Amino acid sequence: MAAFSYRIVNVFTQGRVPLTGNALCVFERAQALDAARMQALALQFNLSETSFILPSERASARVRIFTPRYEMPFAGHPTLGTAHVCRALGLGGDRLTLELPAGIIPVRASGDRWTLQAKPPAWREVSEPRLTLAAMLGLEERDIGERPLWVNAGVEQLIVPLASEAAVRRVNVRADLLTQLASADGHSQVYVFAPAGTGLLARFFFPQGRAVLEDPATGSATANLGGWCLATGRTLPCEFDISQGEYTGRPSALRLRVDEERNVLVSGDCMELGRGSITL
Repeated sequence: MAAFSYRIVNVFTQGRVPLTGNALCVFERAQALDAARMQALALQFNLSETSFILPSERASARVRIFTPRYEMPFAGHPTLGTAHVCRALGLGGDRLTLELPAGIIPVRASGDRWTLQAKPPAWREVSEPRLTLAAMLGLEERDIGERPLWVNAGVEQLIVPLASEAAVRRVNVRADLLTQLASADGHSQVYVFAPAGTGLLARFFFPQGRAVLEDPATGSATANLGGWCLATGRTLPCEFDISQGEYTGRPSALRLRVDEERNVLVSGDCMELGRGSITL
């Protein structure tokens, strides 16, 4: 039997309030865990993601990320939260790199505010008509904004701009229709956004069984929004403060910047809430 230490970290906290943002479990040293055990631990904690730190010959650390159902090649809040733990463990300072299945991701910090640089994004058009997207979101066709796209800055997701903040708030996703719109790797995930005040309001949905779940804060989708900005020819640099998580009871604050060199940067605050260990 062996003990495995973990930390609970909240990422993309709003105003550094402890119980905001997206929760993450990070296992500090996972060399003795195989993929099946990692998957079982992710299901045990039942957070949106659980990450596992491993040695790397190419980066500050190698990281594997699991949802309760499957492994992910890249995810935003686990990347930032795991970097926060890596620094605490002495695996790097305010600048480090993480080796993920999607590639080497540079991460840097200013205090407890972390920024990742996503992979250069790719995108493709959505073949389904706007009326189909509207029905899936529980909206009218006129609520769909300009040029929905599949975007991949580490993991492919459906990015759907909406015509108004009110439309974002009215979204009521139909699970049966969402599961018919799958990414290249077979997962159904949709991110919607619209201008709200001086920033953006965003929501992210994915199916679990016959239900649809909403994510409090989605760094990978924020990176994909950066890809959407590039695809649609937005003037660079462009920056957005993004509010997410209001409808999950976990208000979250994310920041997106696409710089003049077309780099996609996602930032947010991290806060460690607690530590523990599991004996297996």
